Amino acid sequence: MGLFKVNQPRGFQHNYIYYDPRKEKIQKIEERAKRELGLLPEKEFDPEDIRGKFVGATTHLRRRKENGGKHLASGIIIVLIVLLCLLLRYLYTGHLFY
Repeated sequence: MGLFKVNQPRGFQHNYIYYDPRKEKIQKIEERAKRELGLLPEKEFDPEDIRGKFVGATTHLRRRKENGGKHLASGIIIVLIVLLCLLLRYLYTGHLFY
């Protein structure tokens, strides 16, 4: 059934050579601890600090993000099929409902 299946290209994934996420996480923890102790001045609000926090907090949003929004395409297809059925009914009978 190759008629309905659309092949998607392989996703690009770039692995950094000189990047250590563990080291960056430790630096953030140290910086936060120094700020709490008063050794560093308070940091200004940065919207990037809260990016993705709400999605990770709920299971249904996390699942939606992991799926990549595939459920949306199936919903659009269902709506299009219903609209097509209504159009065919209108063309055949001359009225939509009754």
